[in-house]
Amino acid sequence: MLNHITIQNLAVVDTLELELNSGLSVLTGETGAGKSILIDALGLVLGDRADASAIRYGAQRADIIAEFELHDPAIKQWLVDNELDSDSGSEEQCLIRRTISCAKGTNKGRSRGFINGQPIALQLLRELGEKLVNIHGQNTHQALLKSDEQRLLVDNFAVISPLRKELNQSYRHWQKKSSAYQKLKQDTAQRNARLDLLRFQVEELNDFALQKNELVELEEEHRKLSNASRLIETSQNVQFQLAEDEQNSINQQLSHCLKLLQDLAQVDKRLTPIAEMLNNAQIQTDEASSELRHYIDSMELDPERLQWLDNRISGVYDLARKHRVESNELCSYSAALIAELEQLEHADGHLESLSAEIEMINSHYFKLAKKLTRERTKAAKILVEQVIKHIHELGMEHCLFEIRLIHQKSKQPQLHGMESIEFYVTTNPGQPLQALTKVVSGGELSRISLAIQVVTAQSSHIPTLIFDEVDVGIGGGIAEMVGSKLRLLGSDAQILCVTHQAQVASQAHQHLHVYKQSDKKKTSTSIKLLDEQQRVEELSRMMGGIKITEQTRSHAREMRQQVID
Repeated sequence: MLNHITIQNLAVVDTLELELNSGLSVLTGETGAGKSILIDALGLVLGDRADASAIRYGAQRADIIAEFELHDPAIKQWLVDNELDSDSGSEEQCLIRRTISCAKGTNKGRSRGFINGQPIALQLLRELGEKLVNIHGQNTHQALLKSDEQRLLVDNFAVISPLRKELNQSYRHWQKKSSAYQKLKQDTAQRNARLDLLRFQVEELNDFALQKNELVELEEEHRKLSNASRLIETSQNVQFQLAEDEQNSINQQLSHCLKLLQDLAQVDKRLTPIAEMLNNAQIQTDEASSELRHYIDSMELDPERLQWLDNRISGVYDLARKHRVESNELCSYSAALIAELEQLEHADGHLESLSAEIEMINSHYFKLAKKLTRERTKAAKILVEQVIKHIHELGMEHCLFEIRLIHQKSKQPQLHGMESIEFYVTTNPGQPLQALTKVVSGGELSRISLAIQVVTAQSSHIPTLIFDEVDVGIGGGIAEMVGSKLRLLGSDAQILCVTHQAQVASQAHQHLHVYKQSDKKKTSTSIKLLDEQQRVEELSRMMGGIKITEQTRSHAREMRQQVID
């Protein structure tokens, strides 16, 4: 539920803060006062597209902050899954912010969205917005003419999301396996040509027999052999200086220094640790000399091995260039070719296996589809009964409404089940039912849409529903009935309604008045919550002419009293 909204520098709004309650809240005001500004602001904060033109003239940035109270565990889990839950630790609150800014002196806009203080992509903002608010605009009823929308209305009313999701997954599984099957059944000549090429490539790579990590080892050995002369010569020189130089070897010099210090340590014991260091150094030098001798003995010049390494490494790079892969990817490429060759050589067996698998998927899909059809049929019957009741109450006593499930002739699985769903209606006695798109006028469609929204909204999990002047073109007792239905919806959800109808406004739990304030420098829109006396005055304005009479006020008080009683 929307608890609080703050709007700054949006369109004609300077600064606006609004607390909202549960139940039915209406927004009324003179034409042009900006009654839809709250709906526009909510649309923006929940991810609608925006540009710099939305910013109030003279300002550099528009800012909208909406605070929602959460009760649906699914919404709370969505926030947790996307790591957007509140840092404050409160699982019951969600703070959403949207800013729209423009560079000074330009019309270029920049938009940013935040959920609980964390910057996010607008796609996530829209995803969350669809779970929190459902906006029914003046043209929302036009969506009712689309077949997909009609199917979704029935499915949502039937509460079959898990079943529909399982069927969609089964369809995609079937589609994936069917595509693989068709790919295997490609033209025989193409397959044979591919087989010939694969066999040649695999044979060539197998003959070369490159092992995993072999190139690294080859290049390391090549470096060693190509530098063998320098390695041997330098090592011999070092080994000679360490121990073999009879007159001036490092070992002899260390031995001489050690003897001197050992003699002096007899005089001053503080030299003993230093003498021990020299003794250790002499031991290390002896060991290094011995290791060097073994290393030199193991080294040998091998021109033939070096030539073989040159040829082997060149062969690796030549093959990599030929097959257009990196040299270090040659082994994995070879494995991929072998796998493809094996698949093509055993294509018939794979086709049989895939065919059997597709048959199993088909069987599972059609079981789900039959169950889905039963649930849709049952839900459609109940939905028709309830919608007709509301349509008749909205002044269309002779209207007949029907939901038809039209079976698909295809024997293959379909994404949304094995039937399309279409709404049929007739508004005149004696006339046959026809598709909704063909027979309904704008005013009739608006009332049918409202009836469907009233019925389906009661089964909706969306906590806030907004109706933006959906009562245009009706009045009198029908408008009163619309108001009563919106009030009824308010017992299950938070309802916001922009209206020109006093009969609708009189039944609200909360009445908000939208008005403009102007001075020589600026004009701005404000919204205030009306008390009972102010509500009577506003209802009188909505019903009256140029001058509001006491009789009009009396009528307004009577309308309010009927709701209160």
